[in-house]
Amino acid sequence: MSASALDLTATRFGEEPAPFLSARRVAETLGINLSELADLVGVARNTLAAKAAGRKADAALSPIVRIFAMAGEMAGNEQRAAIWFKHQPIPGWAGKTAYDLVREGKADKVLAYLEAVRSGVYA
Repeated sequence: MSASALDLTATRFGEEPAPFLSARRVAETLGINLSELADLVGVARNTLAAKAAGRKADAALSPIVRIFAMAGEMAGNEQRAAIWFKHQPIPGWAGKTAYDLVREGKADKVLAYLEAVRSGVYA
């Protein structure tokens, strides 16, 4: 994925005028509420809602936005990427979905899997 594609995706999840990712927009895309999103990324709900915690929220949300950028590019659109993220088991992870792995703090494993698929390893 090119840097410009990631920039466009990150911009999509931003909220003007703040330079940080919007937890609300990420939650809407996934079809979950802020409490579920906070649980998913392992931070307190107040961290996602507080304006002063922008950098911490950004750090927590960045892996999900990166996963969405890659999955959306491969799936064709954001809606399909959200369905894949929540419902499609990832091979080699005992039926766990990307959602499950991110919740366990293994977003890097999901990104590595997507990179491998994009490279043709699982094709």
